[in-house]
Amino acid sequence: MVIKAGRTDFQEKLNVSRETIERLDQYESLLQKWNPAINLIGKSTLNDVWTRHFLDSAQAFKIANRQAGHWVDIGTGGGFPGAVVATIAVDAVPDLRFTFVESDMRKATFLRVLTRELGLNAETLTDRVEGLPSLGADILSARALAPLTELLGHAALHLNPDGRAIFMKGGSFQKEVTESLEKWAFQSDEYPSITDGTAVVLSLGEIRRV
Repeated sequence: MVIKAGRTDFQEKLNVSRETIERLDQYESLLQKWNPAINLIGKSTLNDVWTRHFLDSAQAFKIANRQAGHWVDIGTGGGFPGAVVATIAVDAVPDLRFTFVESDMRKATFLRVLTRELGLNAETLTDRVEGLPSLGADILSARALAPLTELLGHAALHLNPDGRAIFMKGGSFQKEVTESLEKWAFQSDEYPSITDGTAVVLSLGEIRRV
């Protein structure tokens, strides 16, 4: 069951600044403007942006608990979770810098406009993540991008040795974890999603191929 929430509920759960809420208002407006042309989010979620996309993505910020460093978000698309986290970080963690990796040129253009309009500490790379040299990430995140075993390969390449991968997964996550353990070793913490009772957020470290 998906838990419904809105703008007010987001502010209560995250306890963010008024300025952050205003930036997210701008973000929502840009999504509404761009979405008809490039399908950043599903049409059915346009009226539930604050829960389905903003609150869901903000979980990654709470779990990472970083005060500085380099956060890499892969397959960023409409900005989830990376650009939402970067929006919160403008006031909460100004020394945290972001790299968004998005191979779709139109979506990458949206992310650059979003970065400029909201004043995010971020850059966007229009590349496929597997074709990039190591990005030296302290945090690497992804939402609804690929099976876990594939994501672990990206994490092994792009994370610093003590970095963490934060992957948002649905109800089949346990099957993905079991299958991944055939090829990978990792330390895993699992956090129940605050927006979907069947989903989890995985925080993974010490990732190595076996």
